[in-house]
Parts: sequence; structure tokens; C-alpha cells
Amino acid sequence: MSLKLGTTTTIVVSSREIVKEFFSKHDVSFSGRSVPYVATAHDHYKHAMGWSQVGDHWRMLRKIYKEHLFAARQLDASHLLRKKKYDSQSSQDFMDLVWLLFENAGRPNLADFFPVLRPLDPHGLLRKAKLYTGKLLAIVEEYISKRLQERTATSSSDASSSKDLMDLLLDMSQNEKSSINLVGIRYLVFDLFIAGTETTSSTLEWAMAELINNPEKMSKARSELEEVIRKEDRTFEESDIARLPYLQAVVKETLRLHPPVTFLLPHKATTNVEVQGYIVPKDAQILCNLWAMGQDSNVWPNAQRFEPERFLDVGIDYKGHDFELIPFGTGRRMCPGLPLADRMLHLMLGSLIYKFDWKIKGGMMDMSDKFGMTLQKNLPLMAIPVKV
Repeated sequence: MSLKLGTTTTIVVSSREIVKEFFSKHDVSFSGRSVPYVATAHDHYKHAMGWSQVGDHWRMLRKIYKEHLFAARQLDASHLLRKKKYDSQSSQDFMDLVWLLFENAGRPNLADFFPVLRPLDPHGLLRKAKLYTGKLLAIVEEYISKRLQERTATSSSDASSSKDLMDLLLDMSQNEKSSINLVGIRYLVFDLFIAGTETTSSTLEWAMAELINNPEKMSKARSELEEVIRKEDRTFEESDIARLPYLQAVVKETLRLHPPVTFLLPHKATTNVEVQGYIVPKDAQILCNLWAMGQDSNVWPNAQRFEPERFLDVGIDYKGHDFELIPFGTGRRMCPGLPLADRMLHLMLGSLIYKFDWKIKGGMMDMSDKFGMTLQKNLPLMAIPVKV
């Protein structure tokens, strides 16, 4: 459907067929990015791959993500680093800021619909975005500075043979021919943290909530883990994921029913495009309604029920080729962090349900969601682990 939101023509796509038409057949024409006013805080939109227009800077970032950060060989080499634990209070403080930033970014803003109002910041959303973004960037800056000090104090011969993402980025920045510097690294790490932490933790929380609400599904997933792992008397590893089709189905069903974001980041038409007899004008904003697609009863029977079995033996995946399930997007604008998110979701979920059963504090669970840029539970999941 077409909406006129202030001065902006907005096209909402909500079906598998139309999404394929827009982002497969006309991917290049709709590869622009409509940037919300709050993304201008601290010039974030100038540095972030998610908000950058397709060009040299965007291609440079995409190459770094694809070839250096999220390549299979690099993820395989750093799998032990992902098992480390971080200080819980520091992590919670960071997560609180991330949620405030996402909640603020998800609010309707008159400054987006009527650019003439931008200097007034009518809802104060830019002011809040500057506050939250500034605090998060300060945390990232401190993290980078600490790592630089550690690298200076540690000789190359003593350095760990398994480098993490930060080490790779800093190594690249020290190359004279590199197109990324410390400022670019600061924003890149900022994006990795805010995009990866909130969406991954939210999806994990929904998956746990659904499994606890459906004990027979929880039992089935745990039995599969036990069959693959327990007979070898070891912990759950990333290499086990490929042998766990039901766990994979649980993750897919969670992403269908509770996509990390209600809408994909807004695309923008770079030229006039004809789609099924209609002209989508240049500069139109394109919103892809993931939530509506996941609720489409023409595609998903019993769409509101949590049924991982629907993904067994059907070959549907969320890697961008099956247009009925694109929680990470599709085409050239799809999320570059998908390979890491894919591993982390399965690893964390499998680890939580392998050794423990879970009971709800108070015996009741609220399954409603709340407003924000991400689709988060209205009330946080409060579950008690029980050793199995």
C-alpha cells in the first residue's frame, strides 16, 4: 500500500510476492536508504553501513564485514572467544542504554514527515538520541583505548593466536593503505554492539519464552541435544548446530513469529520504478513489514501458534533467498552480521536448554510485546533454572 506521511511517499510491502518483486527483481533501484532524523545524532548516518547510501564508503564497510569479520574461517577461528563471560553489571548498563536508543528510534517523529520542523526537534527525539549515542560511543571509545594499551604492552610473540574482531580491525587500521581509521572503527564497533546485542538477546528471550510455554517443544529440543551430545560426554559446541534440525527449526519459528524488528530498515527508491503496473516514485520510502509477513495465514497455517515442526523437511531458511522469511533482510542491503547471529542464537539457546529445565517465577507469563524499533517482550522473562 501507498501512504503519504507528511512530505514523504511511503510504500509498505507485506507479502512474499511483492517483497520478491521489490528486493530481487528491482534490488538496485530500491537499494537507497531513507535516513530518520534521529540517525543524524553524532553524524552516525555518515559512518554506519546500515544508514549509508550505496557508494565507495558502503562498499568498503561491506567488504570488511564480509571478508574479515564474518567470513566462515574467521568465525571458526574465534569460536572459543565467544564462550567468554563478561561482567554482568557492565553488560546490563550497556543493554539499558541500547534499549533506550532503540525505543527512542522507534517513536514516530514529525521531523521525519516534515523536514522543515527538524531545527525545532518537536518531540525531543534527536536530543535523546544524542544523549544515548554519546554515552554508548564513550563506552566503545574506552573499550578501544583499553585494547590499544593492551596491544602496546603485549609483544607480538605473546599475543594470542586467536584474534577477536577488535584485533582484526586494529590490525587493518595500522596498514597505511587501509581505508578505515580509529574513527571508523569506533562507529563500526558501535554498530556491531547495538545491532547485535539487542536483536540477538530479544530473539533469545522470545525463543525461551515460547519453549517454556510449550513444554513438549522444550522436551523435544532437549532430547535432540542429548542424543547428539551426551553420548560423547562433552559440552555443546558450534560444530554441533548442523546436526540439530529441531533446534534450527525452533530458531526459525521464533524469527517468524517474533522478528527482531517489526520493519526492516527503510529502503529508498533511487529512481522511478514500475512495479505491477504502479509507479513507485524516486525518493519514496519502502517499509518491509516483517511482522505482517510472519502472520500471513496464506503462507503459514495456524500462523499465531508456535510450531517449529513447520520448518522440518521444507528447506526454508532465513539467509535471504526464501522471501517468506527474511528477518535479516535480503539482497545487497541484508544484515552483514547474519553469519555470527546464526551461530550465537543456536549456541546460546542450546546451552540454556541442554542442562536445565526452566520454571516461570510466579507461574504465569506475559507474552505481549511492547513498542520500540525492536520487537521486545512487554515484561522481561523471569525464569528459574532447574538442573536436569
